[in-house]
Amino acid sequence: MPLRAGSAARDISPRSPMSLYGYPHVKRVSTGIHDPLLASALVLDHAETRIVLVALDLLLLSPPIVRALRQRVAEALQMPESGVFISCTHTHSGPVTRQLLGWRNDPAVPSADPAYLAWVGDQAVATAKEAAAQLMPAELAWTSADARGVGGNRLAADGVTDPECGILAVRHAQTRAMLAVSLIYGMHPTVLHEDSTLVSSDFPHYARVHLRERLGEGVTVLYQMGPSGNQSPRYFVAGQTFAEAERLGRKLGAAAATALDSIQPAHWTAAPRLSAALTTVELPRRPMPTPAAARAQLEEYRRQYARLQANGAPRPSVRTAECAVFGAEGTVALADANASGDLAQLLKKYAPVEVQVLRIGDVAVAGLPGECFVEYGLAIKREASRRVFVVSLVNGELQGYIVTPEAAAAGGYEATNAVFAPEAGAVLVQTAVNLVERIGA
Repeated sequence: MPLRAGSAARDISPRSPMSLYGYPHVKRVSTGIHDPLLASALVLDHAETRIVLVALDLLLLSPPIVRALRQRVAEALQMPESGVFISCTHTHSGPVTRQLLGWRNDPAVPSADPAYLAWVGDQAVATAKEAAAQLMPAELAWTSADARGVGGNRLAADGVTDPECGILAVRHAQTRAMLAVSLIYGMHPTVLHEDSTLVSSDFPHYARVHLRERLGEGVTVLYQMGPSGNQSPRYFVAGQTFAEAERLGRKLGAAAATALDSIQPAHWTAAPRLSAALTTVELPRRPMPTPAAARAQLEEYRRQYARLQANGAPRPSVRTAECAVFGAEGTVALADANASGDLAQLLKKYAPVEVQVLRIGDVAVAGLPGECFVEYGLAIKREASRRVFVVSLVNGELQGYIVTPEAAAAGGYEATNAVFAPEAGAVLVQTAVNLVERIGA
C-alpha cells in the first residue's frame, strides 16, 4: 500500500485571560488573542509503520507531561510511542505551562494552570486522532530554504548560526494538492516582548499565513523549532512589534515557498521508508555555586548592566546584559534549591532524559529535549551519515539551556540559567547520531 497521510490543527488559545510566559518580573496577563495558538499534527502511514508529528504553540512542557501525552497519542492511534514526536514552538506569548525552578522566586510568574494543561493535552490527542482519521493517498518530499535574515546568534551579531530551514512537504498523490508542510528552523520566537499582552505564536504565525496564502487555506503548516538556545531575532529587528513579527515571518514563509516551488518531480515519493527510535541518556549536571557565590555573581552582572545603560550602549548589547542579570537571578534560585535538596528531587522526575529520531524517506529528524545551543544541531548534521534536521524541545524541557563549554566559560544568561553541564551537549549529539545510524540501516 502506498503512503497515506493526514493532517489537522486545533486552536489551543486560552479561553479566558491568563498569565503569559517567557519574560521575568512582569505581571503579563493576556488581554486578547492576536492569532490563535495551534496544536498541529501530521500523520504518515506506510508499510505498517506510522509516524505522527505534533507541534504545540507553547513555550515548553515538562518531560512527565510530554511522556504522558505521548502515551495517550500512541494508544489512540494504535502505534508505538517511538513514532510519536511531540515538540513545542517556544512562543513567549502563550500561557504559563511550566514554572522553571530558576524563576520560582519571581512573584510575577505564577504556576501553570492544571486545567489548561489538561485541556491542551486533550486537544493535542484529538488533533492527532483527527489527522489519522483523514488518511489519504499521499507522497512526500524534502527540501530546505535559506532563512538568512530572519534571525541569528543573539549573543553576538557575527556568532554561530544555522540559516537552514528544513521543509517536509506532503501532497495528495492524485490531485497534487498540498496537504501539509512542516518547517524546522532554529530561532527563538521572541520578536514580541513583555510589553505585548496579546496571545500569539509570534513570527511563525506569519510564516504559516504566508504559506497558506500561497498553497491554500486548507494546508496544515507545522512549525518545529530547531536548536536555538543562543538564537533569536535580537540583532535583526527594528522593534518588538507585530509589524516586525510579520516582516520576519513572511520572510521565512517566502523562502520556504520558493524552496517548495523548486522541488523536482523525481524527488516526490509515495513509498518512503518510515522508522523511529527512542532512547534514554544520563546527562551530567552543572556544578552549582554556593548560594553566597551565586549572589556575588548576580551583583557583578547588575553592575555590568548598569554601566552599559549609563554609557548608552547599543540596544542589543543592553538587552544581552539585562538577560544576563535574569540568568544570574536564576542561578541564585538554583543554588538555593541545590543546597536544600529541591533540585535533586525535581530532577528525579526528569530522569531518564529522552532522545528521539525519525526516518522519513531518506532524511532523519532528530529530536532533542530542552534548549540546546545551535552548535549541537550543527554537529549532528555534520557527523551523521545522512541528511538530518534537528528539532529541540522534543519530549520536554530541561530546566534551562544546554550551552557550549565556551559559553559556560564566558557566562551570561544561558550559562547561568542551566542545570546540566556543557558536556551534556556532546552526550546528546552522540546519542542522536547513533540513533540516526541505527534507523538508517
